[in-house]
Order: sequence, then structure tokens, then C-alpha cells
Amino acid sequence: MKSLIKLFLFFSLCLLTTSSIEAQTGVIKGRISNKLNNEPLPFATVQVIGTTKGAQTDEEGNYEITGLEAKLYSLKIGFVGFKDIQVFEIQVLNSKPTLLDFQMEENTADLKEVVIKASPFRKTEESPVSLRTIGVTEIARNPGGNRDISKVIQSLPGVTATPAFRNDLIIRGGAPNENRFYLDDMEVPNINHFATQGASGGPVGMLNVTFIKEVDFFSGAFPANRGNAMSSVFNFRQREGATDKWRFTANMGASDVGLTAEGPLSKKTSFLFSARHSYLQFLFSALDLPFLPTYTDAQMKIKHKVNDKNEITYLFLGALDQFKLALDNRNTESNAYILDNLPVTPQWNYSNGVVWKRFNNTGYWTFVASRSMLDNKAYKYKNNDETLPKIFDYESQEIENKLRAERTTRLGKWKFLYGVNYEFAKYNNFTFQQRNIVDSVITINYKSDFTMSKYGGFAQVSRQLADDRLTLSGGFRIDGNSYNAEMKNPLNQFSPRFSLAYALTPQLSFNFNTGIYYQLPPYTTLGFKQDNIFVNQDRLKYIQNSQLVGGFEYNTKFDAKFSIEGYFKRYKNYPFLLRDQITLANLGADFGAIGNDAADSRSKGQTYGIEFLYQQRLYKGFYGILAYTYGRSEFEDRNGNLVPSAWDSKHILIATLGYQFKKNWEVGIKYRASTGLPYTPDAPESNIVALWNVNGKALPDYTQLNTLRTNGFNTFDFRVDKKWFGKKVTWNLYFDIQNMLGAAVSTPQTILDRPLDADLKPIGDAPTYRDSKGILRYKTKVIENSVGTTVPSFGVQVDF
Repeated sequence: MKSLIKLFLFFSLCLLTTSSIEAQTGVIKGRISNKLNNEPLPFATVQVIGTTKGAQTDEEGNYEITGLEAKLYSLKIGFVGFKDIQVFEIQVLNSKPTLLDFQMEENTADLKEVVIKASPFRKTEESPVSLRTIGVTEIARNPGGNRDISKVIQSLPGVTATPAFRNDLIIRGGAPNENRFYLDDMEVPNINHFATQGASGGPVGMLNVTFIKEVDFFSGAFPANRGNAMSSVFNFRQREGATDKWRFTANMGASDVGLTAEGPLSKKTSFLFSARHSYLQFLFSALDLPFLPTYTDAQMKIKHKVNDKNEITYLFLGALDQFKLALDNRNTESNAYILDNLPVTPQWNYSNGVVWKRFNNTGYWTFVASRSMLDNKAYKYKNNDETLPKIFDYESQEIENKLRAERTTRLGKWKFLYGVNYEFAKYNNFTFQQRNIVDSVITINYKSDFTMSKYGGFAQVSRQLADDRLTLSGGFRIDGNSYNAEMKNPLNQFSPRFSLAYALTPQLSFNFNTGIYYQLPPYTTLGFKQDNIFVNQDRLKYIQNSQLVGGFEYNTKFDAKFSIEGYFKRYKNYPFLLRDQITLANLGADFGAIGNDAADSRSKGQTYGIEFLYQQRLYKGFYGILAYTYGRSEFEDRNGNLVPSAWDSKHILIATLGYQFKKNWEVGIKYRASTGLPYTPDAPESNIVALWNVNGKALPDYTQLNTLRTNGFNTFDFRVDKKWFGKKVTWNLYFDIQNMLGAAVSTPQTILDRPLDADLKPIGDAPTYRDSKGILRYKTKVIENSVGTTVPSFGVQVDF
């Protein structure tokens, strides 16, 4: 900690001695077009709110605003016959122009009867409820977020988190495997390093925040063109690369270093690329953790504007994750316990694809072709000695090749969205593992591979009524695949949805959505083999989730929003793991893979709750979020009774507040309080020598599923930023502390009762004994396992 503070002070001194040029040489420029047909809008106005600055577009729809001081601005874009657009917190630099293109929607209301005021908060016809839009500035400055979107999302209502260092997305009581991600319309299976196969979490995000323009986060009311999701959908919209000259951004933080390059490849083609490499192993070593992960990732976007009617974009996102155990770090009983059971889990993955947008006079087509691949390994040697046989060896690949075509069009007050999708997927798996069955051990040893075709179609129609005060939207999608006869018929997965939004006043609206959504079980469960047979093939169905969401939203005159939403979600056909007698909905917040077992589709569950949100956009230097959630999550146990799931968070309160001081200083704080999460006690047979040697840890007693609950916790995050705006170089120095109060969640942990040396370090083997039945057991004891660490972080970003 002392060394981090010294390094922070050193960087501060270096930057304070750097000359700062505060000249007003900032520029905002871009193009304004019709969203429906991409035709330019000449003579549209762009106003810098709170100033006399502004511009009007030329005949090609281009605009440019010059002479701006380097700081954050809000813009208002207007054009007769089109809905106004209002955007907030646009960062302007002296060192390079800010490029902003806008697409405007036609206003179908009678202009003589109603005046439409631009809202600072995004809402769509298809998703008038459960949609939050997050800008890049909000992501970058979020206290404790460390420029990671998965951590930033945890500031919003309905999102469950723990003090641990993982990025598991637990939305409205659903499991971490219920989320889907889209990058400029291309689906990407995962956005985290060291991802849990069959889920979505990991310790650190893959996406480079310098690429992101804004993020749409749907916690419900999913549009029909987004399938295979039950808890959330993320639409990441990336910015375009510079078109005037080559520019660079360098980042160095507490966990990684990265470089972003952007510039024109030709008059019509822009290029944006970044690469990052971590030194996370040094942070983990400083935190005295017994495992040392490292990662490398790359991200790229190339956009070619063929003409005003055709745009082609190539996208790439990939990561290489390495992992090793710090075998000499057995200085505590907890570390020795982790080293005894944690496998080594190297992994790599990539997604790449092409998006073609084809415009005509009444709308546009979006064509997407992409390929994604995950290669996941895990292995464990007995006693971590590589000269001894492996007791666990796992290797798996998931490959997806996807095609999607969708059409968006408008006819007066009607909006139509429809399309089709096809996917060819391949899965292979090699598993060698010794597992327990009650109080005995069996060996699982199989190879599995299969291919499957997935197909679907969707349509949604929206209509505005009553001078645009009432918006109705209804749609459906159907999905099928070749895995088995039940899933083959897409009508078995008919997924209707309906949304309503009614403006009670210009500022107050009532919003509602209901729908039935389907999701495919994970490949790990689909591909499980026993006695060389796909034993799950005739037992699995799509998971079904029926949702009902409604609430009120009030937009103030000072760029703030109050909202209250209630939700109810009912699950059917969730995979039930037959060996452990537990629903898959309780798993997913750990490393490795989940669901690799025999299962059937018997489980049911439900989640419900109410969410309150107050969000203040930047106003007179202040910004903030206050969010409260009361949420319950319940799934069936082995007896078919609804019991609290592992994600039953009950009460969550989050408050985020920031203020921008003079001289480009900015300070932010975030406070989070949450009820503890349920967990399952250890099974009494855990210390049988044969079982412990296989598992390296205690086994959960699923006959008492989630009957215990961790203590509640309070976390406090702090962040300070300082910016220097030079004529050719911009510096941003930040200092961030996650979990400043050191809050921890404690659970009892059964460990081997090894002898301790004079420094209380475990040495030797644990003693054994025979119970009354003559079964050989290890001598064990229980310690408190505290999860939650104060993580200081510092970094610098340089734009040049």
C-alpha cells in the first residue's frame, strides 16, 4: 500500500510540472443524417447548451463547432420535422477534435398540437421500461469501477454484487448465465477475462472503454431481435476512428497497460485498434493471493462508408488468459486451502465479424456475419506436483458461426422490425475427473463433440397514438435447433412480447412490458456424455422465463430522472443436475465451467422485486445516482420446494455522487449496502480421505440448500481525477480505491487441520482417523473465510 501511494505521488509531481495550455482550441464536428435512410440533413442546428456556441449543418449534413475550451459539454440537436436529440457530458480536448455523428428520427406528431421536448434519458418504442443508457464518461469516472463496464453496472438498481473481485452479472435475481452482449450489432459470447464457461462472469473486463460511445443496458423488455436472454441484454455502441489524422491514446493502470491507435485508412475508411497487457499478477501478489493471472486482449473496428446508402464494418475482440499457482505462497491456512483445490485454468477466445448496413428511402437492412470461439482448459495435479498423475483434466471448445438479417422501416406512425437468424455451432469436450457419489468416488472419462444448427425469426411492430403520448409495441420471436425433437420445432419456443408507454404529462409517464423469453441450456450440459451416450439429449428443453414489468418515470427540468419499477419473473424447464440434486440456476459465480453433468429440465423458480432510481445528469458540476432494490430470488430444491437461490439479495442500496471542481479536478464516491447472500453448509462426509483427495475441499450439503446466509456488507469506493489539456497532449491522472473500508463477507470454511510452525504457517499433512464405521477421515477444522479486500488503483491516460 505504501509503495502504491509513493508511486501515485511521483506521477502527480511529474504531471504538475507539465505545462498546461488552457487555450480554447477544442473542436466538435460530425455529420447529422436521417436515421431511417441515412440521407444528410442540411441546416440542422447543433447548440452547445449553456453557451452561445453552435453550428448549422451544410448540404452534406456536416457541422463543426470551434473555439471550445477543453471540458465537458452537453449538446442539443434540432431539425424541423424531426425529434430533438440531447446528449450529455461530451469530453472536448485541445489535442484532437471530438467526432460526433447523429441520426435523427422523424417526428410523426402534429406540430400544431404538441411540442416534443428532448429527454436526457433514452427510451425506445420496443423497450420503454427497464432500459438504462450509460455514456463513456460515466464508465470512465465511476468510483471503484476501474473503467470496467461490468463493475459500473453494479451502480444501477436490480444488480446484485459481492465484495469479491469477480464481475458476475446477477440481474434481477437471475443466474450469471442469463446475459447477452452485442458489440455494434455483433453478438459476443463473453466480455470478461477468465470467463466461467456456461456463465458470463470473470475477474476483469475485456472491453476497452476508449472504444465505447455508449451502452444500452436492458434488464427486461428485450426487443424481438435480441434472443436467448432472460436477465439482461447489453448493446455496446462503439465510436468510429479518427478520419483526419493518426492519433493515439496510452493507458497505464494498476493492473494493465494499453495503447489505442486510430486514423484514416482511406478517405472513406476509418481504423480503430487497441491492445492491452496486464501485470495483474503483481497486484494479486501484493494482495497475498495464491494465484497469479495475466491477460492480453485486442480490439479492432474498421468502418468503410461505401456511399450514403452502404456502410460495412469489421469488428474484432479477442483475449489470451494465462494462469498459474503461486505454490510457494502457503503462508496462511486459507492460501494452503486454495492451492489444494484450485485448478490451473488457461483460456483464449475471440469474436470477429462483418456488419453491413444497407439504406433505402423507407428504412435499412442490417446484415451480420460473425464467428466466435472459446478454448477453455483446466487441470489439476495431485498435491500440485506435475510429476504425479493429474486428478482433473478438462479441455473444451465452443465455436459459433452466425448470420442475421434484419429490416427496420417506418410508415407514418408505424415502425416495423423483422428478420431471421441462423447459427452453426460446434462443441467439443474432453473430461477426466474423479467425482464423488454420496460417500464414494467414481472416475469420469469421456470425449464429446457435436454440431448443431440454430435458427430463428422475429418481428415487432410499434405504433404511436394520441399525438405521440401513447406508444404501443408488440412482437414475437421463434427459435429452434437440431439438438433434439423438442427443440427442433420453433413453435415450441414461441416468444411473444408487448410494451406500452403513456405520457400522463410532458414529464411523467407510465411504462409497461410483458413477455415470454427462451434461452438454450449451456453447451456444457448439452454435450455431457455418460457411457459414450449424450444422456441429456432427450431430457433437455429451452429454459422458459415469463416476465411482467411496470412502473412510472418522472423527468425533471434540471436533467434528472425519478423512476420506480416492479418486476415479476417466472422460470420453467431450468436444468436440474441429477448428481448434486441442484438446479443450475444456483451456480455460475466461480472459475472453470458449470453444468458439465447429467441433467433434466425439471426446475422451476421465480424472482420478483421493486426498484427505485434517482439519476442526476451533470448539472452545475454535480452528478449522481441513488438506487434501491428490494428483490427476491427463489428456485426449487431437490424436493420441489421454492427456497432462496444463491442470488437472493433482498435489500440493495447504492449511492454514487460526484462533483467537478475548478482546475479540472473531479472527485467521486460510491456507497453500497446489501443484505448477505444465501449459501449451503458443508456435507458431513466431506472429510472422508478418498473424497477430500479428489475434491481438495469440503462438499456442499445440498439437502440443506441455501439454508444459511452471509453477513450483510457495506462498501465505500473513492476516486479522484485530474486532467491537463495541452495543445497536442492531454493527461488524465486518476486514483481509485475499491472497498475503502475493507468490508468483507465471512463464511465458515472447513480446512485440513495441518500442524503449524512457529509463524503459524501450515506444514506437513493433516492427521487422519477412523470413524465408528471404520471409514478413514482427515482431521479438519473450521476457519472464517473473509472475501473482500481494499484494492487501491492508480493510472494515467495520455491522448496525443
